[in-house]
Amino acid sequence: MDSITFSPIGIIHSPHKDLSGMPIQPPAAKEFEGTLEILPEFEEGLEGIDGFTRVMVFYHLHKSAGPLLTAKPFLDTTAHGVFATRIPRRPNALGFSVLRLISRDKNLIKVGDVDILDETPIIDIKPYVPPFDSYPDERYGWFEGKVEDIEKARSDERFKR
Repeated sequence: MDSITFSPIGIIHSPHKDLSGMPIQPPAAKEFEGTLEILPEFEEGLEGIDGFTRVMVFYHLHKSAGPLLTAKPFLDTTAHGVFATRIPRRPNALGFSVLRLISRDKNLIKVGDVDILDETPIIDIKPYVPPFDSYPDERYGWFEGKVEDIEKARSDERFKR
């Protein structure tokens, strides 16, 4: 297969300066806000985004230590395959978070529920549309029974570069 190359469209500014102690998912990051700084040449692409409550932000896990095919994720003591987890050490270091959109001023988007490391390159932004993106009655594998205490879960050094 051919390789694929992405270029950042911006960068996130967040209060998370170190991987250790960060919330591991947006529901655990309700008190944290940040700013998506979109490069000026992409500002026009933000037109209409103000009408959404949440956005899906796709980003490069630039501090990930390289791929693992199995690992013990933050919420479990059993190893799982990388594609059955949300660990950052992926074959393609791509992460995403569904963030609360607070406001927009030109190329700056203020967001809440931020679980992303400061200075992380942004690859793409898409609007979160509940009828398309939410399936609350679906099964969620080994995560079942483990997400209730997500607000207390924090990252550590295990996946750091």
